[in-house]
Amino acid sequence: MTQDVEMKDHQTPSHSVSSAVPSTLQHLKEISSIIESGSYTKEIRRIARAVRLTMGLRRKLTANVLSAFLDFALVPGSDAHARLSPYLPKENEHDMEVDTATSAAQTPGKYLLPELEIYCYLLVLLFLIDQKKYDEAKACSSASIVRLKNLNRRTIDVLASRLYFYYSYSYELTGDLAQIRGNLLALHRIATLRHDELGQETLLNLLLRNYLHYNLYDQAEKLRSKAPRFEAHSNQQVYIVVGYLLAFTITILCMESLFCRYLLYLGKIRTIQLEYTDAKESLLQAARKAPVAARGFRIQCNKWAILVRLLLGEIPERTIFMQKGMEKALRPYFELTNAVRIGDLEMFRAVAEKFAGTFNADRTHNLIVRLRHNVIRTGLRNISISYSRISLADVAKKLGLDSANPVADAESIVAKAIRDDAIDATLDHANGWMVSKETGDIYSTNEPQIAFNSRIAFCLNMHNEAIRALRFPPNTHKEKESAEKRRERHQQEQELAKHIAEEDDDDF
Repeated sequence: MTQDVEMKDHQTPSHSVSSAVPSTLQHLKEISSIIESGSYTKEIRRIARAVRLTMGLRRKLTANVLSAFLDFALVPGSDAHARLSPYLPKENEHDMEVDTATSAAQTPGKYLLPELEIYCYLLVLLFLIDQKKYDEAKACSSASIVRLKNLNRRTIDVLASRLYFYYSYSYELTGDLAQIRGNLLALHRIATLRHDELGQETLLNLLLRNYLHYNLYDQAEKLRSKAPRFEAHSNQQVYIVVGYLLAFTITILCMESLFCRYLLYLGKIRTIQLEYTDAKESLLQAARKAPVAARGFRIQCNKWAILVRLLLGEIPERTIFMQKGMEKALRPYFELTNAVRIGDLEMFRAVAEKFAGTFNADRTHNLIVRLRHNVIRTGLRNISISYSRISLADVAKKLGLDSANPVADAESIVAKAIRDDAIDATLDHANGWMVSKETGDIYSTNEPQIAFNSRIAFCLNMHNEAIRALRFPPNTHKEKESAEKRRERHQQEQELAKHIAEEDDDDF
């Protein structure tokens, strides 16, 4: 398998096209060579590169191509070959994109590499999910997890993390996500004992997703608080792509994508637990760190971030709703923001009823129910600015309160707003009036100082994170880098950055 794939004779008319354009099977064989060399040299970056190349071929996978590749990569008659072959249906011969001359020239290795076996599991699982054969995908993924438990090799960690994801995804597609929760916990414990860092973070994300899928926010928070912290990988993975870390760059990018998901789940947990300030920071950071290609992920982050900012009393900028490719998805939240900004309770109800299906699908309906109080408070603030004195009956009418005793409700709402310093007014209970005080100069208050201090704190925090992210090779103060080595290192960094930028990020 280490030998190069043989090309067909150009003089053969029937194979002239296939020799000019490499087939999917030839690409898979080349990827298997990369995996094999990575296994022998213990270079994890080669395994990670093979996974990324495979995602580019995902749409071209067919049953016949995979059958031919299994015959090439696995020993015929082996347990792995016998387990995976039944999942691949037989297709017509004329649809078979297989280079028969090439496959006949290739012979399987003397022994089966565990990395290639797990890679074959991943290929078959991807094919079954794309073909919407979810029950077979569940069986295949379960068999791969059983096999992974018996393998303790660091070169398998990248492949294992992808199998963990699709294992959970196949069960989620069939609505059986709760069945594997115990197994995911056991796998997380095994990954921790084996110091499989990538596996730990992948499984922690899957467990948090599992809990949040069933609205088990307390259990998710308990797991998050006791599991190894993700924050230890955040800033270093963002800022560091230097020469002595080139071998781990692709793995770092995978961990960075996992960190984005973790921030999203963390933001959801903190939102439900009323920790809106921390939730806003986590959600905005997840949206900012996510790659541009991950549009669906960024849309989800923005939806939750918009609601959290509204719950904090902030109004998101209009540019957030006008981001390229997100206008249609964020339209319901744009109309909701308008209702909150104006303080119109009737408009808020109309928007909530109009897009009830969208909000239920996004699992944000409970947060929108909480926004009703913010709408009332905004409307009350507008009333206090417009009127120096107004009766509580008129307040209830303008707010659109539809309770049995709207005057009493308006009085309690006004009293609470005054106590919380939302409005600067007094309540005349005897006459049933709300008397607003004159609007003072805002620069005579502490508001400008608080806003300025928050901006300074943000800049200082970013500076401190950048300083903490700095890492240097050992003995840099003793050994000075020559100009030739420095040029070579810079060239390697530029080539790697260009290669990463050209590849599509399929982790989302």
